[in-house]
Amino acid sequence: MGLVHANIVLSNPRKENDKPVEIQALVDTGATMLCIPQHIALQLKLDELEKREVKTADGKSHLVPYVGPLKIQFQNRFCFVGALVLGDQPLLGAIPLEDMDLIIHPATRKLIVNPESPNIPAYFAM
Repeated sequence: MGLVHANIVLSNPRKENDKPVEIQALVDTGATMLCIPQHIALQLKLDELEKREVKTADGKSHLVPYVGPLKIQFQNRFCFVGALVLGDQPLLGAIPLEDMDLIIHPATRKLIVNPESPNIPAYFAM
């Protein structure tokens, strides 16, 4: 399918007077978490909550900061998450995608709001 990128807005809900940051993130349904570079964590003044172990694609394990809370906004959706401080490019994984009920449109290779629930996120609880 190719790479999918999306513009998202990140903010620190503990610092409501600070300006949010608009970034372009790689959307990866095979990744679990939100990953952000260190400079974004510093810019948003996010608190390091703990260290977490992450295994990268090369098979190596890394101990990285887990920061938060973080508010993510995409179009008419938002969610609150923690983030791994890792890499040099923001990566939007499956947990925030599911939380905001977003999908990748295969024909356009764009991140979109789920057309089956355009106004508010919808979930299954069975």
